[in-house]
Amino acid sequence: MIMGVISDTHVRSFDELPQNLLTALAKTDLIIHAGDITTMDVIKGLERLAPVKGVYGNMDLPEVKVVFPHKQIIEVEGKKIGIMHGNGGPWMIEERVRQSFGNVDAIVFGHSHEAFNNVVKGILLFNPGRASRSYGLLEVGGKIKGKIIEGYY
Repeated sequence: MIMGVISDTHVRSFDELPQNLLTALAKTDLIIHAGDITTMDVIKGLERLAPVKGVYGNMDLPEVKVVFPHKQIIEVEGKKIGIMHGNGGPWMIEERVRQSFGNVDAIVFGHSHEAFNNVVKGILLFNPGRASRSYGLLEVGGKIKGKIIEGYY
């Protein structure tokens, strides 16, 4: 399964997202949004491309916060993936999100606007960065592999 991963869209409508990003997400099996969605119009548009799982971030409107949780764990092909936006300053965010989950295979997060794709203590920590600059692809099979795509805008 291939998942498109975005975070920190920070737009007022789906139409403001880069067309190249939308074209890429339309080729995925599932879209994960790691918060700062801002408005449900973004989610409604993304759902036309693929099913969406996500969490709310610190900049999201109440309409988003009543639909999406603060954090969640999804299971994909037997692998547990934790999703949360993150909080606080950008330093040590990887450690803070890792401590927020127990037994998972990967953690998707956002908040820092900086892409991150690294295995730490056996867990893939994956931040796609700010959606206007980068997005991510997670491939789940026997293992979980992440890839950051930059410079598509």
